[in-house]
Amino acid sequence: MLSPKRTKFRKQHRGRMRGVASKGNTIAFGQFALQAQDCGWVTARQIEASRRAMTRYIKRGGQIWIRIFPDKPVTMRPAETRMGSGKGNPEFWVAVVKPGRILFEMGGEDITEEIAKEAMRLAQYKLPVKTKFISVDKNLEAPSQKNIDNKKSQEEVKQ
Repeated sequence: MLSPKRTKFRKQHRGRMRGVASKGNTIAFGQFALQAQDCGWVTARQIEASRRAMTRYIKRGGQIWIRIFPDKPVTMRPAETRMGSGKGNPEFWVAVVKPGRILFEMGGEDITEEIAKEAMRLAQYKLPVKTKFISVDKNLEAPSQKNIDNKKSQEEVKQ
């Protein structure tokens, strides 16, 4: 399971999850992705369960990128203890997820949209946040290529 090798402080405040993700909200590595729709904590166990579900479905073909990392410790007090006597010990690690954050990416030559969608659906069931499947828009890449072709043709006309 994922957890930091070392941290500056053992315990953290819980914090609050407001706003939308400003970083990690675009597809960077693959062609298909799973994007969070609401905020929440995703534990290291949930990330690992999702990763296993996707990997098993695609039968180790293609590639999966995990775009979140559990770097926040969550502390718990022992059961049936009295009030006071400080904060509990770190029990597990979570990744704070805001709306718009990309959780997983998938890509590869042998990964079709149908395969990726089904693998992400299986991963979705393991997560505590609402998510949606997104893919790289082919139309965004095409106009830039047309602009380059237009510039070449205009240069040829000038000569």
